[in-house]
Amino acid sequence: MTSSSQAAGAGADNPGPGGEADLSSTRVAKDGEPAGRSPGQLMWMRFKRDRTGMISACVVLAFFLIAALAPVISWLYGKDPYTRYGQNNPELLNDNSYPVKPNGGIDSEFWFGLEPGLGRDVFTQLIYGIRTSLSLALVVTLLSVLTAIVIGVAGGYFGGKVDYFLGRFTDLMMSFPNQLFFVAFTPVVAALLVDPRDEMPTWLRSCVIIYVMWLLGWMTLARLLRGQTLSLREREFIEAARVAGTPPGRIVRKELLPNLVTPILVQATYMLPNNVTAIAGLSFLGVGLLEPTPDWGRMFAKGAEVYQSDITYMFFPGGAMVIFILAFNLLGDSVRDAFDPKSGR
Repeated sequence: MTSSSQAAGAGADNPGPGGEADLSSTRVAKDGEPAGRSPGQLMWMRFKRDRTGMISACVVLAFFLIAALAPVISWLYGKDPYTRYGQNNPELLNDNSYPVKPNGGIDSEFWFGLEPGLGRDVFTQLIYGIRTSLSLALVVTLLSVLTAIVIGVAGGYFGGKVDYFLGRFTDLMMSFPNQLFFVAFTPVVAALLVDPRDEMPTWLRSCVIIYVMWLLGWMTLARLLRGQTLSLREREFIEAARVAGTPPGRIVRKELLPNLVTPILVQATYMLPNNVTAIAGLSFLGVGLLEPTPDWGRMFAKGAEVYQSDITYMFFPGGAMVIFILAFNLLGDSVRDAFDPKSGR
């Protein structure tokens, strides 16, 4: 039986056309992946081979670029989401305040047509609505993930009374029906901060939405991370770190968190589109962002009022949200499969 050292010597004595470089490049691990690569490199290689994942990632990236560059796109396009073009030019709207031209007023000047009633440009409203919804959802997701990491990992690692109290607090927060409390708490918090006779500034309303959704949005991930941490803390490398006298904070940062990257990333890719739909739902129900702030939910509310006479107006925000949610969910599946090929889809 040939030992590994003999095999290495034989390879050195009989190098292939590429010498040692070819020999090292042909080594493969048992699972068929190239040996000597980091987990992140292996994950990226598997992800690149997933055509659905790559297409979804491109679509998601395009949405974020559109949101970030909305002012630039609006400047190049020559329109903004606030000007009432239909009211400024009576020839664009009929007596019932609907676009005169067919298909919602779509033409070379107004690419996605005009909003019935006020006559604002639909295209700029849509891209600014993407910017509004994504920015709020991204902040909520980041806060929820950070909170879940702190509470879930702390409870799972320290155990005992810490785990008991954090677990009961998590259970208490999970007992609230999220969607119902989003609708109920948002106006209550707003009323506590602003006199009902005054109009709440948009920035304050946005902060209230972020606060309420963050308060009720971290529990599921926290429970998941607690379970993962309970499993990891019994592993040999954690015990070795404890025996070596490594401080708990360093163990959490250097040993536990790198092994929790997969569930954190996968759950975050599911949380963000859910937050986008929740924010749109609040605006649709009238407790989220209000006029004149461009928002997907407010566009849905307007579309629900005019769909019988102008179905085109509902098509653009509805289609954009469906594409975004579908792409993000498929991206989450692809990220999960790239980190854990055995999970299957």
